[in-house]
Amino acid sequence: MSKHRRSRREARDPDHPPAAPEPTGGAPLGSAAERAASVAGESGADPTSDPAAVNEVVAEAERRTSTGLLSASVLMAAGTVVSRLTGFVRASLIFAAIGSSLNADIFTGANTIPNALYILVAGGIFNVVLVPQLVRAMRNDADGGDAYAQRIVTLGLSVLLVATVVLVIATPLLTRIVFDPMLFEPQHAAALESAYTLMRYCLPQIFFYGAFVLVGQILNSRGRFGPMMWAPIANNLISCAILVTYIAVYGSSDGSDGFTSGEEALLGLGSTLGIAVQALVLVPYLRAAGFHYRPRFDWRGVGLGHTLRLGAWTLGFILVNQATYVVVNRIASSAGLRAAEAGIDDPAGTTVYANAFLITQVPHGVITVSLVTATMPLLSRLAAQGRRQDVRAELQRTMRLVLALVAPVAVAVLALSTPLGVLIGSWGEMTGETGPLGNTIAAFAPAIVLFSLQYMTLRGFYALEDTRTPFFIQIVLATTNIVLAITLTASVSPSQIAPALALAYGAAYLVGSATSLIVLSTRVGPVVDWRVAGYAVRLTTACMVAGAAMLVVLVVFNTRGVADVESKAGALVIFASAGLIGAVSYLAAAWLLRLREVQDVVRTVLRRSAS
Repeated sequence: MSKHRRSRREARDPDHPPAAPEPTGGAPLGSAAERAASVAGESGADPTSDPAAVNEVVAEAERRTSTGLLSASVLMAAGTVVSRLTGFVRASLIFAAIGSSLNADIFTGANTIPNALYILVAGGIFNVVLVPQLVRAMRNDADGGDAYAQRIVTLGLSVLLVATVVLVIATPLLTRIVFDPMLFEPQHAAALESAYTLMRYCLPQIFFYGAFVLVGQILNSRGRFGPMMWAPIANNLISCAILVTYIAVYGSSDGSDGFTSGEEALLGLGSTLGIAVQALVLVPYLRAAGFHYRPRFDWRGVGLGHTLRLGAWTLGFILVNQATYVVVNRIASSAGLRAAEAGIDDPAGTTVYANAFLITQVPHGVITVSLVTATMPLLSRLAAQGRRQDVRAELQRTMRLVLALVAPVAVAVLALSTPLGVLIGSWGEMTGETGPLGNTIAAFAPAIVLFSLQYMTLRGFYALEDTRTPFFIQIVLATTNIVLAITLTASVSPSQIAPALALAYGAAYLVGSATSLIVLSTRVGPVVDWRVAGYAVRLTTACMVAGAAMLVVLVVFNTRGVADVESKAGALVIFASAGLIGAVSYLAAAWLLRLREVQDVVRTVLRRSAS
């Protein structure tokens, strides 16, 4: 499209002011630094916090319009989609194999705590330090940064090894921290022993999570982006194989009296094997990228002090996040314990909460992370040039595009939570008992939009090289989450704990995103101006049309007995039919309401399908 034609179209559309001037040059699919941002995920770690490295990396970023962002993000989204799909299969197999009662919560807790501990011990440091320093070393060192990368890998693996050994030894203390105190009462002695054993089997994952990020960031800094995005699929496939083996050997169980030693070994060591393979599959790509590792222990003078100081606030951000995780996990783990004592068959605790969260994070991982990562180089360059009005314009542009995709998905998740819960969870021991899972998915639905909004807004602060403000905003968000989690779960039944925690999570991100937008607006000008507000009204209208269409389908199917939502076949028919009608309704409403971002999405999909 010519500049003249584009200017005329933008003049007619009050929601889309002219874009910021385009810098010269181009880089494929964003920079290595922004690639690392997707690994940091919810931790908030920002790999672009070193100004010098930012200037080096973002100088190659090209200007992307909404359509350009979509095209640039396809590879990232593809890896995420396949990974999430295999993750869904894994979640279904967990429900089929061990249900959602106390035993399942013990395994889920033991299998998720290593990732939280890795982020706490080293994740923030790796994500804040690695990419900026590696990019600088590659450009400035005579050997292309090989010696520096070898020192970093040696130092990182050494820290991870020591931390892993210490934490495995501290298993009893960690178990007391992350599980509800009821687990330590005499009647749950067998379950407690299983918790200890599974924690010991799973905690070595800390080392392999760290190795995965170390190797992946070296690949990212050398322009090899694909392997790190696709490697988690190997972990999911191994996890699925382990769970299928468990069902074949031990059958399905939904107990509360702990596992046998064989079950513990299969589940615990099998899960750790998956994370190890996830890291190891990256090693061959190192050689292909021209990197040959040899241990180097000459760490003095490596030059990490400056970047570590810049990342101090980000590390504080991570600490606040992990403290929130501990509180929420302790509350969630109480569901299975309380259900076991009360004889309730369908608790909604750690397993239900974790898998509902996994499901509702798919739109964020596929859409938001990909698009924000693609635009982050431009945001950083505009901020470095002092062009704050253009930073705001680019944030608004990306925000509109992300919300155009994420908001209708959130509405669909809310409307179709019951059939979605049946499709994911109604297997084996969970057959016919997916009410709590569906309710938790529905409770998480608003957070799909709010979490993505918070994620985008924080990237505005990071583009301004401000990691201090997000730390204080995270304190507000975490405090809200903890207070509401405790309040909302104080007097509910075990089957309502996970939905209550999901509501607390969404409310916390409502407070957090509103706070972030207000504060960021004082730096770059009003992010939510009348153009964005008008767009939000039209987008909400289109989503309401889609939601109403899906609800009509659900009512018709229910009243006329067309399909039984409690059966997997019926749930699939209802989900597909209502989802298709909802999608068509949304597209039609968006077209009538002139939501240009939706039109860009459709054109991009059609163009790629044709090619």
